[in-house]
Amino acid sequence: MRIASSSRGYLPPFLVCLCFIQRCYGASHHHPPPAKVPSRNGTRLAHGQTEVHHRPKRGWIWNQFFVLEEHMGPESQYVGKLHSNSDKGDGSVRYILSGEGAGTIFIIDEVTGDIHAAKSLDRERKSHYVLHAQALDRYTEDALEPKSEFIIKVQDINDNAPTFPEGPFVVSVPEMSEVGTSVIQITATDADDPTYGNSARIVYSILQGQPYFSVDPKTGIIRTALNNMDREAREHYAVVIQAKDMAGQVGGLSGSTTINITLSDVNDNPPKFPH
Repeated sequence: MRIASSSRGYLPPFLVCLCFIQRCYGASHHHPPPAKVPSRNGTRLAHGQTEVHHRPKRGWIWNQFFVLEEHMGPESQYVGKLHSNSDKGDGSVRYILSGEGAGTIFIIDEVTGDIHAAKSLDRERKSHYVLHAQALDRYTEDALEPKSEFIIKVQDINDNAPTFPEGPFVVSVPEMSEVGTSVIQITATDADDPTYGNSARIVYSILQGQPYFSVDPKTGIIRTALNNMDREAREHYAVVIQAKDMAGQVGGLSGSTTINITLSDVNDNPPKFPH
């Protein structure tokens, strides 16, 4: 086959391809690539470049767990849920629980990761439990997540009345003392959690002993409340003080104690001649 070399404007096929390649190379060589728009997780660097920060993938998902003490319901109490982002909902992930009370107090559903408390708990005996969770591939037993520690806290309810561990009390105060003279300070204790609600917030009141004595509702300080209390007229007083939790509100629990107060003698009577 003969090719006419004298025709104008005609180039062999391989030369046309070569020119096309040179044009493409020249275009990419002389024109800069379009600028990248920084993403939300990017940091702008010099010359318009962007460094992208990738957020770490969170494998385990749970919050702080709480369980209410003294739960007496017909069903076991729901505590919380463990979840791995490797779990696709097809049952291939097996959740394992170990540590304090695992398998006896706290029962986990190996498929769903739901945790229930199978027994009633007392916060005053044990306030929290340390457990460990793990997620395994059900078929290969490979660990999908590292074994991790978490805490289940027992949440307080108002189930303990205030008590006076040092009572009853025996004290004395001078007769003829001025009103407001301090006699004694008493302190009640409450086994409930002082950091949660008002279960351990105590208010003092006087049940017996008025109008001779009073008590400060916050501090428990007992003071004289009557002028010129004379030992020669009456020497002994039995004062009953009540401590009530829930800041004294209706429904609070209470305890009481007795303070036996004696008026001590002062030199307030001159000698007399009876005859």
